[in-house]
Amino acid sequence: MSTTEMLQRAAELFPGEVVTTAHVRHLDLPLQAGKLALITLDNGFDHTKPTTFGPGSLAKLSEALDQVEAEAAEGKVVAVAITGKPFIFAVGADLKGVEVLKEHSDALAIGKGGHDVFKRIAALPVPSFAFYNGAAMGGGVEVGLHCSYRTVSAGVPAFSLPEVFLGLVPGWGGCTLLPNLIGPAKAVKVIVENSMAQNKQLKGKDVFELGIADAIFEPADFLEQSLLWTAKVLKGDVVVEREEFDRGKAWDDAVLWGRWVADAKVHGAAPAAYKALDIIQQVKDGDLQAGFDAEDAALADLIMSGELRAGLYAFNLVQRRAKKPFGAPDKSLARPVTKVGVVGAGLMASQLALLFARRLEVPVVLTDIDQERIDKGVGYVHGEIDKLLAKGRIGGDKANKLKGLVSGHLDKAVAFGDADFVIEAVFEEMGVKQKVFAELEAVVSPTTILATNTSSLSVTEMASKLQHPERVVGFHFFNPVAILPLLEIVRAEKTDDASLATAFGVAKKLKKTAVLTKDAPAFVVNRILTRFMGEIQNIIDEGTSFETVEAAVKPLGLPMSPIALLELVGPAIALHVSETLHGAFPERFTVSENLGKVVKAGKRGFYIWQDGAQVLDPEVLALLTFGDSVLTEDQVRARALDAVAQEIGLMLDEGVVGEAQDIDLCMITGAGWPFHLGGITPYLDREGVSERVNGKKFLAPGLASVPA
Repeated sequence: MSTTEMLQRAAELFPGEVVTTAHVRHLDLPLQAGKLALITLDNGFDHTKPTTFGPGSLAKLSEALDQVEAEAAEGKVVAVAITGKPFIFAVGADLKGVEVLKEHSDALAIGKGGHDVFKRIAALPVPSFAFYNGAAMGGGVEVGLHCSYRTVSAGVPAFSLPEVFLGLVPGWGGCTLLPNLIGPAKAVKVIVENSMAQNKQLKGKDVFELGIADAIFEPADFLEQSLLWTAKVLKGDVVVEREEFDRGKAWDDAVLWGRWVADAKVHGAAPAAYKALDIIQQVKDGDLQAGFDAEDAALADLIMSGELRAGLYAFNLVQRRAKKPFGAPDKSLARPVTKVGVVGAGLMASQLALLFARRLEVPVVLTDIDQERIDKGVGYVHGEIDKLLAKGRIGGDKANKLKGLVSGHLDKAVAFGDADFVIEAVFEEMGVKQKVFAELEAVVSPTTILATNTSSLSVTEMASKLQHPERVVGFHFFNPVAILPLLEIVRAEKTDDASLATAFGVAKKLKKTAVLTKDAPAFVVNRILTRFMGEIQNIIDEGTSFETVEAAVKPLGLPMSPIALLELVGPAIALHVSETLHGAFPERFTVSENLGKVVKAGKRGFYIWQDGAQVLDPEVLALLTFGDSVLTEDQVRARALDAVAQEIGLMLDEGVVGEAQDIDLCMITGAGWPFHLGGITPYLDREGVSERVNGKKFLAPGLASVPA
């Protein structure tokens, strides 16, 4: 089957594709270097959607290459270049189409079709250039890798090969060409490490420094400078030298390091990273066609896998559902926020102040019980701004502006009298928080939003003694505030739509993933994690070893073990949350006596570092008592997952969130639930846990039928 026939067949399976066209225009290069054929990738009739490559788009690019190939053969052009529409180069394959493929042969055709089109660029009889003018991801990066040379705009905000993150491999040349361009170590970083670090993006400067681009220019005259540079290359005034790589042990070591990264992230539970590393290993001899063939095979296998369907479900949650929060009031009801108050000046409060100042760019005032604490909190914020300046993340003027926005004051009336939004981040105790809210109500306007960062306490009870309880909302961030995207917005019994709409409006400006929750104990993430960790703690207390428990959860590929998570959260906080939930649901949530002993002894966890290895702390072990019930790894995992499935079922019955997808979104963005598992509810469905525990599946749309 020819490339055209394969693309035509594939196009029938992608009826909703937004086709990217490939416009060809001819430009006279500077320095009398000759005429250039410039291909611009654009889906111009729909500027709201980024440029992608489906089969129809690949066909359009192939048609453009027919034209420029003939022109080059006839001597009408001396070079061919590819660029994108304003701010977007191209962001890869059309994933909406990929997820509907049902046959392995169709999946293979997508891989081969992309390769066949992109390889035509490298085969042109004249030099080819990629001008990365804007965001480039996946296939957008790869089409440029097939060119002879590349330039990049310093203003490029996002550049990545995210395929492994989704459960695929860079299958249109990425695994083959990138290591042969920049070396295996750098390629592994881009393809595996960055992708598995929640799809970390490169900036334009990074792209140049890694050697992916041969030149970098400022956005204002990027095209003009790229054309001038192209002319200099063609005339021989600029010579691009490629680095030679050690294709022996150093190559093997880079791949081995990549396997270590993958093991640390998914513990062998997801195949994509390992398949990508296999291809990188295979192409160390420089055989590009063998690499392309391996990419085709891996891509087809992974497209048909449950991992990809799971990854796409998770991707759609964070890219689409997150932008339209379920149950949020009409945004027109939101009030403007021109000043923010933060009660408290500890670490969490200071992180909040920094976030509000950076994202809202409005005055932010902190208060606390004494000036020393306030000064320390403001000092922390200013210090973090200085770090951003030192790293080049912001300029001097911006740094000075942000510092000027953040201040502190002992007097709440002075600090918050004209604030539109005040959030408390004080000690997690109901009486303390009620006292703070009473003090605030006495000094703020009747419409000021009063928000609480509580992780488990009742927002309704917190607001119950106020004259205006309708303006109180839960605004629960996750630590570290700057990194974790989730923001649980809690509607108390009397919270009105205007206050809730304002909270969602603020969340959007903060660039957080906001999920509406009912005012229920511990809301979503902490309730599920506490049930999970509580069951794990019970199993340990009953007599199963720490080692067995740690090994039992490894197949899940979680970002960290339950014990490591406990230490990250802190035993004292974990104990407090378990006590809160035990008070609400004593039949399901227990309070571990052993955990209480650890907290009483002032210990941070169960492990210490000794001789470069993590070992159980003998001082902690001496405190603990254990039963004689020993479970196998499979029994541990089943019991923990059964507990989670039961709790989620009850939460949905109680209406804690609107739908199961919101549970999944919360766990992905607030707890680091792995993308490759595709959300916790479809995972429990696929593993048969939902039906075993609740008698039915959660049936998250689009994933209930995905094979395990």
